[in-house]
Amino acid sequence: MIESKDNLRFKNWMKLKQKKYRDEQGLYLVFGDKFIQMAKETNVLDEVVTSNPNKEGILISEKLMKELNFTETPFDVMGICKKIQPEITSNYILALDDIQNPDNLGALLRSALAFGFHEVILSHKTADLYNDKTLRAAQGAHFKLNVIRTSLYEKLIDLKNKGYRLLGADAHESKVNNKSVEKIVLILGNEGQGLSHLTKTIVDDFVHIPMQGTESLNVSIAGSILMYEWSKKWH
Repeated sequence: MIESKDNLRFKNWMKLKQKKYRDEQGLYLVFGDKFIQMAKETNVLDEVVTSNPNKEGILISEKLMKELNFTETPFDVMGICKKIQPEITSNYILALDDIQNPDNLGALLRSALAFGFHEVILSHKTADLYNDKTLRAAQGAHFKLNVIRTSLYEKLIDLKNKGYRLLGADAHESKVNNKSVEKIVLILGNEGQGLSHLTKTIVDDFVHIPMQGTESLNVSIAGSILMYEWSKKWH
């Protein structure tokens, strides 16, 4: 059993709580039996650490496990996972233009999986996919989505050249060409600023949600509604 904070393996696991080291090592942490099982099924699980002697994995003390956990009520099992995304292509893509809140990112990933948007593009300034809050809000959706982080503008231009129609979510205007669209990219903007000016210059259509009594919705709620509405068009 590992009981000392000076243990080298424990120190390396603690480092993975920080984005810098997750990026350097290509690894991230998940907690709980559900996430570990999903990681096994998608072949990204590297090793298991537990404070429960009745579970498989590297045994550590409860005290050390509490330090590794992000939540007040600690899980007794942790998985170290490899940053590997499934190679999935889709006619329906979600693009996120500088979404800042990891809870919003996680919720959008969960909705993307539910409504058939199996590819997700993150701008460089969008929240970290492997942040613990993102992972918990996504409820394992990231295991089943092809999520990439790249230059959003360049990627959108590439997709546009490949026949995708770019739909930008907007709080106030809706200008949608009603012709049949087989391949779309739904683009959601920053929580406070919306779509960036650069993104707006290449969008084909703008879509918005008519509302009463309020001017706007949380981006994860708005994005989920829009993905659901578009999913109805092809189901």
